[in-house]
Amino acid sequence: MTLDAACRPNVVYETVAGTTLEGNALGDPAARNVPVYLPPSYDGEKRFPVIYLLAGFASTGTSFLNFSFGRPTVPETVDMMIRRGLMPETILVMPDCMTRYGGSQYVDSPATGDYETYLTEELIPWIDSRFSTFAESTHRAVAGKSSGGFGALRLGMRHPELFSAVACHSGDMDFELCYRPNFPNAARTLEKYGGSVTAFFRNWESLDKKPRGEFALLDMMAMSAAYSPDPSRPAPENMTLPFDPRTCRPVPEVWERWQQFDPIVMMDEEQYRDALCSLKLLFLDCGSQDEYNLQFGHRRFSDLATTAGIAHRYEEFPDTHADTSYRYRTSLPLLASAIS
Repeated sequence: MTLDAACRPNVVYETVAGTTLEGNALGDPAARNVPVYLPPSYDGEKRFPVIYLLAGFASTGTSFLNFSFGRPTVPETVDMMIRRGLMPETILVMPDCMTRYGGSQYVDSPATGDYETYLTEELIPWIDSRFSTFAESTHRAVAGKSSGGFGALRLGMRHPELFSAVACHSGDMDFELCYRPNFPNAARTLEKYGGSVTAFFRNWESLDKKPRGEFALLDMMAMSAAYSPDPSRPAPENMTLPFDPRTCRPVPEVWERWQQFDPIVMMDEEQYRDALCSLKLLFLDCGSQDEYNLQFGHRRFSDLATTAGIAHRYEEFPDTHADTSYRYRTSLPLLASAIS
């Protein structure tokens, strides 16, 4: 798709100091480059609502700008919908919460950094001070896909004072189904490196072309760093894996720590149900053939939300987990309308 220069979306790149992330255990940069899409009539005076769009695992804010043959980027899609009157004018912020492990899950962790705090206490105030936004929660939404969907849903449950609308696309949930099936793949890779996470990670970082077959262990490391960190050990050993490498059986006390982050488990707590009840819009969707079994978790979450009287919209579509950015054409106009 080729766009005329006059019709290209207005995306600016802002460097946010990231003081919250200074001194993180992985040595990742504190200052982050954050792409921000500005709607057509943005002039620095007129104010706009804001959607924060969170990338999935192994992706970051700039990933939404990647060219793909035959498919517009997310800012191009948003700009097109706005110009055609299909979506209210909205600012779109695409944060960078990448880590050396491939992602942060948008949580605070001594193994990676305080990314939840960075988003909620540093990035949002910075965006509101830098751009002409409506700085109230009623005009702010958060969305994402996969790990980004998990992050968006969890942030909406934990910070109703900041967000009034949430969209979760194929977000991680029902950890028994979406994470446990990866235990054997991760364990087999770990055995190749003599059971040493350090040996695996050093090799992984040294390679220009990463072996796809070993990705499950990197993913497991990142999730462990988010859900079961061990700050007593240096990186890249600063987490506890949720399974016994020899038998591949879950370690009960570690698995329990993981499950406290599961949106399905979080629904047991009244404060999180109340937070979802307070939203103007809760949108969830998932591909009916999702390889990570997320469709089953989303159905279960939707059932729990219905039982709790939480107004929401859940959709399934005939697709797998990958390459589903076209679904933003459904969620982002709904979010923009809810917060306008």
